[in-house]
Amino acid sequence: MFGPSNGWSVIVAIVALVAAVVFLVLWLLARSAGRRRNDERSESEWTRIDRELELAEQAGRMRIIRELQDVAIQAVARLVTQAEGIRYAADSDPSAAARSAGSLETHARDALADMRRVQSVVREGEAVSVPQPSLHSARDLFRVMREAGLQVTFTESGDRFELRPGAELAVFRILQGTLENALKHGGAGTDVRVAFGWTGDGLQVTVDDDGIRAAARRAGLDAEQVSEATQYTIDDDLKALTESISGAGITEMRERAELFGGILSARTVPGVGFSVSVVFPALRFHNGVHGVNLSR
Repeated sequence: MFGPSNGWSVIVAIVALVAAVVFLVLWLLARSAGRRRNDERSESEWTRIDRELELAEQAGRMRIIRELQDVAIQAVARLVTQAEGIRYAADSDPSAAARSAGSLETHARDALADMRRVQSVVREGEAVSVPQPSLHSARDLFRVMREAGLQVTFTESGDRFELRPGAELAVFRILQGTLENALKHGGAGTDVRVAFGWTGDGLQVTVDDDGIRAAARRAGLDAEQVSEATQYTIDDDLKALTESISGAGITEMRERAELFGGILSARTVPGVGFSVSVVFPALRFHNGVHGVNLSR
C-alpha cells in the first residue's frame, strides 16, 4: 500500500509529466508557427523583389521603344529621300538609278529590321506588362539583390560605349539570371563579384560567387572549419573543367549572348562556388540583325 508521502510523490510526478507534455506541445506549435511566418516572410520578400524589379524596368522598356521608333522613322525618311533621288535620276541617267536601287534595297532591309524590333518589344510588353530594362537598371538590380541577402561588388574597366537597346537588354538579362542563380543555390550571405571589361569593340562580363563556401559559413563554421569543409580533389578540378553546365536558365542566357555574337561559359569552381563569363567580341558594332526574322 502507498503511504501519504508516496501518494503525493506520484501526484507530483504525474503533474510534472503533464506539464512537460503541455510544454512540448506548445513549443512544437510555436516552432511550426515560426516556420510559417518565416516562409511567409520569404515569399513576401521574393514578391517585393519582383515588384521592385518591375518598377525599375518600366522606364527601360519605354526608352527602348522610343529610341527604336526614332531610329525606324529616320530610316524610313532616308528611304523616301533616296527613292525621290532615284526617280529624278531615272530620267537623265537610268544606269545611275539602277545602281542606286541596290543601296535602296539594303537600307530598306535595315529599316524593316528596326521596325521589327519595335514590334517585338511592343508585343513582349503586351505579353508580360513589364518594361524591359537596360544597363542603367543594373544598379537597381544590385540593390534589390543585396537586400535579398547577396553581397554584391561591382567593378568596371575600360571605356564604356553606347550599346543598342537589344544588346543592353541581353546583357542585363544575363546579369539578372546569374545573380538569381547565385541567390538560389548559394543562399543569403553569398559573395558575388560582378565585373565589366570594356575593350575597343567588345565587352566581357564575369560573375563569380562563393556559394559553396557561403553554405559552410551559414552552418556556423569558423574560417578554419570552412576551409576543411570545402576541400576538393584533383578529380573535382577535372570534372569542373570538362563538365557541360546545362539547364533552362543557362540555355536561355547562352542564346541571348549568341544573338549578339557572344560566347557564354559557365562552370563550377570546386570548393568555392560558381562562375559565369560572357565575351562579346564586337558588341560595339553588332546589331543582332541575324536574330531578327525579316521574312515575317
